[in-house]
Amino acid sequence: MTQISRAQSEPASHVARAKALLVVAEGQTYTAAARAAGRRSNDAVSHLVSRFNRDGLAAIEPGHSGGPRIVYGVEERKRILAEFERQPDRDRDGTATWSLSTLQRALREAPDGLPDVSTYTIWSVLHDAGWTWQKNRTWCRTGTVTRKRKGVVVEVTDPEAEAKKT
Repeated sequence: MTQISRAQSEPASHVARAKALLVVAEGQTYTAAARAAGRRSNDAVSHLVSRFNRDGLAAIEPGHSGGPRIVYGVEERKRILAEFERQPDRDRDGTATWSLSTLQRALREAPDGLPDVSTYTIWSVLHDAGWTWQKNRTWCRTGTVTRKRKGVVVEVTDPEAEAKKT
């Protein structure tokens, strides 16, 4: 905890939380801990201490900071990817290639589909799975591209694509 409170390479939020916890551990008040960490609220320090007592060192990591809760879990993400990997039927789906809106329509209309899924959710699931939308209106796996070599179309894969994403 002392190393984190003095670290230059740690995020500022981690350093401030570690400082507050150390001051409380020395027996000082929540108000003094808030001042030492550069904060104003002693209630926030109180919540931090209770979270530290419950979760341990993981309490230093920031949690969910507001906004709507995450609605689509692992099963729903798998369902989106399964629908995306299905070849669209021109008659039923009205398209030969998936766009976000046609994929959204197919997912909403399917009996086991997702009736309220948004195009942003679909895009983020596909992006997390390594797919990107190309200017030629097709989807391409990140790090993979098709090239024409001596009249033959070949698929070229970048072996360092995963390392470049992080």
